[in-house]
Amino acid sequence: MAPSLSKGGSNATVNVVDSLNNSSLISLNESNFTINDHVFLSDVPPNIVATPSPYLVAGNNKAAVAAAPSATTPGCFVGFDAEEPSSHLVVPVGKLKNIKFMSIFRFKVWWTTHWVGSNGSDLERETQILILDKSDEPGNSRPYILLLPLIEGAFRASLQPGADDYIDVCVESGSTKITGSSFRASIYMHVGSDPFTLVKDAVKVARTHLGTFKLLEEKTPPGIVDKFGWCTWDAFYLTVQPGGVMEGVKGLVDGGCPPGLVLIDDGWQSICHDDDPLTTEGMNRTSAGEQMPCRLIKFEENYKFRDYKSPNKSGPGPKTGMGAFVRDLKESFGSVDYVYVWHALCGYWGGLRPGVPSLPPAEVIAPKLTPGLETTMEDLAVDKILNNGVGLVPPEMAHEMYEGLHSHLESVGIDGVKVDVIHLLEMVCEDYGGRVELAKAYYKALTSSVNNHFKGNGVIASMEHCNDFMFLGTEAISLGRVGDDFWCTDPSGDPNGTFWLQGCHMVHCAYNSIWMGNFIHPDWDMFQSTHPCAEFHAASRAISGGPIYVSDSVGKHNFDLLRSLVLPDGSILRCNYYALPTSDCLFEDPLHNGKTMLKIWNLNKFTGVLGTFNCQGGGWCRETRRNKCASEHSHLVSSTTGPSDIEWKQGINPISVDGVKIFAMYLFRKKKLILSKPHETIDISLEPFNFELITVSPVTSFTRNSIQFAPIGLVNMLNTGGAIQSIKFNQTVVKIGVKGTGEMRVYASDRPLACRVDGKSVKFGYEDNMVVIQVTWPNTFGLSVIEYLF
Repeated sequence: MAPSLSKGGSNATVNVVDSLNNSSLISLNESNFTINDHVFLSDVPPNIVATPSPYLVAGNNKAAVAAAPSATTPGCFVGFDAEEPSSHLVVPVGKLKNIKFMSIFRFKVWWTTHWVGSNGSDLERETQILILDKSDEPGNSRPYILLLPLIEGAFRASLQPGADDYIDVCVESGSTKITGSSFRASIYMHVGSDPFTLVKDAVKVARTHLGTFKLLEEKTPPGIVDKFGWCTWDAFYLTVQPGGVMEGVKGLVDGGCPPGLVLIDDGWQSICHDDDPLTTEGMNRTSAGEQMPCRLIKFEENYKFRDYKSPNKSGPGPKTGMGAFVRDLKESFGSVDYVYVWHALCGYWGGLRPGVPSLPPAEVIAPKLTPGLETTMEDLAVDKILNNGVGLVPPEMAHEMYEGLHSHLESVGIDGVKVDVIHLLEMVCEDYGGRVELAKAYYKALTSSVNNHFKGNGVIASMEHCNDFMFLGTEAISLGRVGDDFWCTDPSGDPNGTFWLQGCHMVHCAYNSIWMGNFIHPDWDMFQSTHPCAEFHAASRAISGGPIYVSDSVGKHNFDLLRSLVLPDGSILRCNYYALPTSDCLFEDPLHNGKTMLKIWNLNKFTGVLGTFNCQGGGWCRETRRNKCASEHSHLVSSTTGPSDIEWKQGINPISVDGVKIFAMYLFRKKKLILSKPHETIDISLEPFNFELITVSPVTSFTRNSIQFAPIGLVNMLNTGGAIQSIKFNQTVVKIGVKGTGEMRVYASDRPLACRVDGKSVKFGYEDNMVVIQVTWPNTFGLSVIEYLF
């Protein structure tokens, strides 16, 4: 099965060269995979086949690439021939010895995380992406090397450890009726000098090769990414009801943190057990976990929302039910622009109940875990699903399920959905053409319904961490969770989990985004503002570049903390890109080694931002196959950081720092300004589960007196530099557009003669080379123009 050259792709970024004349930088010579004469996989078996990639990523030289009839490409496709056809094949690819790697693997059925090592035996099963570190030998360096398992025909691939340090590829259809023995593109290998560009370019090649998904850069995330949100889950769990939601929103509004998004989580649907009368609607299923064996019995909301009666008796629109509630919620609280609700990919945790006249037909299927999933962490949801089966709608009728559910939701004013329990299909695909074909049918139906009812992007994807979803389910979906759930406490009962699980969560999100951020905009999940690690979480969310939402209990909020995230109109200061680990963290272990600090970077419009976090203290344990405490590593951690930790050339709108000689670095917690040359660093030391945020701003020299100036931002906001919306220099005046309210600071080598806000002169301070101005909330748009006169 040769790599496809005919599938649709992003032709603006990837070009196809003459496959008869091209070659690859990666070579399979005798029994070794090499690059620049460096062996990176040895003892390659004779049944492994490598095909030079016909794809060139154009980058900034599209014309030159398009003109080249043949070329040496930076990648190759890898496949194999097996002796016997099978639905599940595990084949050694080559031995990995003493080369540091980072990887992303599934530690739960639903979720992935970061893992490092240096030999093939260090890999985990269900590895979704593998990056080998570069070597910097003078005159003959080895670049970064990426191994990306793919979809090929009806089969899906992953990597896993083999015998004697072999890397094995596992290729599986999920159905004993779908077998194969010859593969040519189960893995894509790609090389590059920059690890972030490496992953982006490899996924662009996969996009062109497969033609089954769209890149994030081709899509628009939903408007909720720019709004503060409140999710009902930790506030109510399954007891959510209209009065409680109204009370919860009112509390946030009264505290000066109005939500723009309200997410009604599990608890609103009409469900029951198979042996319950259809009239019960899950009335007695109120504890988390009790609902998982239940199945959906109608598309409409359950009695709690159906029985809602609007106090507005004379106005237009419905007077009862979900439609009246959603209308009243939005009218009562003008900040609420979006109301989303939760549902599972198959309708509910247990799917649909068979034999219900108002629903599409469904059959209870007994799920089966693949060999790879059998080694993942024990999980309550998986146990419940395995024990009770899934009421699966046949793939050819999946569109009826989504159309019935989503058309009703749209009719009552719902703006979008959080689709959960996504990676379930691979367990129930035996009689439906295998995992790939079943997934294609479901994702096609879901995409069509979202396009029809939720503007094509009104979705948060969740429990979706697997390449099936990334390669097959992201044609329209543009926002998804990139970490396991926010756990207030350890569900396994470890009291220390209140702390170390928060470090795990941060690492999941940061490293998963390296891969997933090419498909979906990363969502770092909700948190609680009164949690012992709330500031730790808030700091990461502030610079994550994704939506910010909390799951606070009604009336229990830390408003001082929330006001450092939320503006008075319910909007947030969101970064222009999504947060990623710094390059010096990629091949290190920020959870278990007792020395590595998690450092993440992001870009605002005019400033960069660095987040430093001490996450050491617990994570994945290979021996026990679960996350566990590692308190011996939870202690003070020290590191260095500086302007060069920020990838200024990445992102949607890169920031040019060519020629910049000095950067102004503002430390949020220390409230301290440091001037730094581009490659200088500062020392950072953090106690466990503590953080520092650093706004990094290029310094500009202007006027005949060569005054040095750099915007910093609103220092009362965690994403300080996110407040800067525009900046303009002329001979003696700097004009800055600022969004928000609070204490505005800039670096200036000289004290200004005067300052104006929206044309009016204002008092200002000048301390430690910073100009300090208090900015009030000016209007409904929250924008002020500040002028500094020198």
